[in-house]
Amino acid sequence: MARPRSTLPISLVFVSCAAATLALSWALAQGGPPASDLPTQPSGASPRGLRLLGGHTDYSVVKPRKASPQELPTWRIPNVPSSAEAYYAPDNYHVIAQTQDPDGAHAPTRSTGALTWIFSDDGKTKWRVNDRGQDLCSYFFPDGRHVIFTSTRDHMDFPLGNVSDERNYPQGAELYIADIDGGNRKRLTDNAYYDAEVSISPDGKKIAFTRQIDGALDLYIMNADGTGERKLTDTEDWQEGAPFFLPDSKTITLRAWSRAIYGKIRPTPMTIFTINTETGERIPRTHDNWMNWAPYPAPDGRHYVFVRPLIENPSNWEIFLGDLEGGEPVRLTFNDSFDGFPSISPDGTKMLFARSEGPGFMSGLYTYVMDISSLNIGPKQ
Repeated sequence: MARPRSTLPISLVFVSCAAATLALSWALAQGGPPASDLPTQPSGASPRGLRLLGGHTDYSVVKPRKASPQELPTWRIPNVPSSAEAYYAPDNYHVIAQTQDPDGAHAPTRSTGALTWIFSDDGKTKWRVNDRGQDLCSYFFPDGRHVIFTSTRDHMDFPLGNVSDERNYPQGAELYIADIDGGNRKRLTDNAYYDAEVSISPDGKKIAFTRQIDGALDLYIMNADGTGERKLTDTEDWQEGAPFFLPDSKTITLRAWSRAIYGKIRPTPMTIFTINTETGERIPRTHDNWMNWAPYPAPDGRHYVFVRPLIENPSNWEIFLGDLEGGEPVRLTFNDSFDGFPSISPDGTKMLFARSEGPGFMSGLYTYVMDISSLNIGPKQ
C-alpha cells in the first residue's frame, strides 16, 4: 500500500499496495498495537506446518450495519491492528493484509511497520506470515494453501523510501511465495528494484506485478514458480501498476498515470485500463481527466471497484463500482474522510476496504467489510 501532503487538493501518487505501507506507519505513529492484538500461530498448525483455510463469518461477533443511509451494511474487522490493502482467500473468510506490527521496518519516529498478516473477517483468528522487513503487498494463491508477498526482508540495509513519491519508492522489495503460515518460503526475484503490487491469476498459473527501473513503472508477468518472466508493458510516459486478473486469467485491470504531468495537476489524473496479457491489447476504461485509482475486478468479469476523490471535495476519497462495458459509476461508500484499497471476495458477496477513522486524511486506517451481495456481481453461473 502513503502519507499525503498536509495541504489539499492532493498532488500525490498512490501505488496500490505500496501506498498502504507508509499510510499505516503514519496512522499508527502514536504507538504500536497492544499485546492482545499481536498475531498468534494459526490454530492447528505446527511451527512450519501447512493448514487448509476454511470457515464462515461469525455474525454473532460482527454485526453489519449501515454507517450511513446510502451505504450497504458494513463492519470493521475486530481484534486486528491498523491495516489496509486486504484481499480474501478462496474460502471467502480469511483475509491477507499489510498490518502494523512492532517488528516491521519503520522510521525512528515510528513504533511499527507493515508486515503481512492473515486473519478471519470476524477477527477470531490471526497470524503473521512474515516477521521482518517492510512488506508492501500480498495475495493468496487460489489453492488456499500458499501466498505471495513483497518484502524488503533481504534488503533491510536499503532506505525505507517514500511510497507517496514515485521518485523514491522502496528499492530492494522482492517477491516471495510461502505456505500460508510463512513456512517453505521461496524468493522469486533477486534484484535491487521495486517489485511489488503483485497478484495471482484465478487459475493459479500466472503472477503479475509492478517493477520500477530507472524511475519507470511497468507491468511484468511470470509463471507461478517464478520462471518465464517477461515485460508486459514498455511505455515511455505511462506509469502502470496494480494489476489484477479478471476471471479469464488472461485479462487484467490496471491504473496508470503520466510521468510528464506528475505533480503538475492536483490530484494526479489516473486512467484505468484493461490489458490482454496474451495479445497486449490495451483498452482505456475511464475517460476523464481525474484520479481513478486502485481498480479491482469483480468475479462476474464485467464490473470493478475503484477509488476516486469527489470532484466537489478532493479530500474525500470514495469507492465506486464501474462497468467495463461503460456507463456512470455507482458510488458505494459515503464517508466524510478516506475510503480506499477495495477488493472483492471470490464469491462476489463481500468487499474489503480501508476506512480512515482518525482526524486527518488517511489517519487511523482499519480494514472494513461491506456486504455487497445485493449487487449481484458474483461468478457467472
